[in-house]
Amino acid sequence: MKRLFLIDAYALIFRYYYAFMTRPMRNREGLNTSPVFGFVKFLRDILRREHPDCLGVAFDPKGGCFRREIFPEYKANRSATPEDIHAAVPYIKQLCEAMRIPVLEVAGYEADDVIGTLSHKAAAEGFEVFMVTPDKDYGQLVTDRVKIYKQKGEGVEIVDREAIKEHYGFDDPILVRDVLALWGDASDNIPGVAGIGEKTAIKLISEFGSLDGIYEHLPEAKLTPSVKAKLESGRESAYLSQTLARICCQVPLHMSLDELAYTGMDRAAAREM
Repeated sequence: MKRLFLIDAYALIFRYYYAFMTRPMRNREGLNTSPVFGFVKFLRDILRREHPDCLGVAFDPKGGCFRREIFPEYKANRSATPEDIHAAVPYIKQLCEAMRIPVLEVAGYEADDVIGTLSHKAAAEGFEVFMVTPDKDYGQLVTDRVKIYKQKGEGVEIVDREAIKEHYGFDDPILVRDVLALWGDASDNIPGVAGIGEKTAIKLISEFGSLDGIYEHLPEAKLTPSVKAKLESGRESAYLSQTLARICCQVPLHMSLDELAYTGMDRAAAREM
């Protein structure tokens, strides 16, 4: 079975920027090369360890995404991206080009959506797909052929259907989206339902089967008055949050999976970089 690795670029860039925060590496011109170093090191580790058949690196585009049109406060709580990261990104893209790894970026859609779309397409064509990211919202995309691949210490953790079931208690990973609809996601400023935490959200989704199931049975549900009141007052926020948390798998990508085939780096170009 062919294997496709899809990398959430900014998730790794931020990870390595902050990993070297107290001792950043800089070149003679003062450029903070830590994000570049960390990103490329992990990329090369994947190449050496996994020997992927296909590979792509997805970036969030400038100008935001369609979720901002639905909810202007989406990700509005985030501080400005550090200038060192802005400065490093063009070099990372150039290095991807030198390594002959496609850079994937679609206006109006986040890297999550691009990766979701390609994962769905590749799995349907018989690939095994690994989404390289630490972000929990990707859990909704996990299937028998689609898994999360994330760094854990010096090794790697693979999050598959069994891992999702072990953590959340339900069989269908797509319900991770409904958990986020109730719990929210502070990192993306997705509100969820006020007063409902992760444990309660997981328990409710496990008991009622989905967000729709909760609200269809809410009047007669045997819940504490406090939880029932929170759900009743937070219905609109829950469905808004579900929409924001849902990863789009219909991004207009005009490319075949053959274009993601990894054929090895351009060593001269990589050496020059």
